[in-house]
Amino acid sequence: MEVRYRIKRFNPERDRAPHWEEYKVPAEPTDRVLDGLHYVKWYIDGTLALRRSCAHGICGSDAMMINGRNQLACKILIKDAGRRVTVEPIRGMRVIKDLVVDMEPFFEKYRAVMPWLIAHDPAPEAERRQSPQERARFDDTTKCILCAACTTSCPIFWADGEYVGPAAIVNAHRFIFDSRDQGAEQRLAILAERSGVFRCKTTFNCTDACPRGIEVTKAIQDVKQAILLRRI
Repeated sequence: MEVRYRIKRFNPERDRAPHWEEYKVPAEPTDRVLDGLHYVKWYIDGTLALRRSCAHGICGSDAMMINGRNQLACKILIKDAGRRVTVEPIRGMRVIKDLVVDMEPFFEKYRAVMPWLIAHDPAPEAERRQSPQERARFDDTTKCILCAACTTSCPIFWADGEYVGPAAIVNAHRFIFDSRDQGAEQRLAILAERSGVFRCKTTFNCTDACPRGIEVTKAIQDVKQAILLRRI
């Protein structure tokens, strides 16, 4: 069958503003949106710029807006996207070219919440152990692949570039509630600032956008409560 791709294009070296271009792509219902983008780049217009790596929903590099929603192009099938597919870059970030955006501000906010295990005690002879119940407390937020789909679906992020964003909060949550970690107070202090969790207005856009099914809004509420109660 034939699928019409409508892609937002922008080359800063040539274009004054973004514009739309359309392409006719042969496809099977079980093809992915990413396959169609590959067809455009490989057989129609080699200047199309997009980012992808594993193509199996693990690396998160091909996050983009597909038919108005943040999704991974490698996970959305043509039979679900339809015969007319609109593709544009995720919002709120500077477009480098076409579907490729500058991810550095996103990763800067991620690094700001110290997304690593902080342990001041001497290292044990064996691993740092925890119970299944302790692990379950933060298990959901370990699934983040840093695709930025949640953060760039957030209207607060669009309006306030200082907002740390859902993805950073999710990755802080993963360590704040880890029984082996000793840096929770530092992270809570960071997230209690004006640019932190209380900027969230609970619209659930982030939860809806997450390709891994993480309960992002719930994680944000967990962190808010921890700040207010200062109890982990």
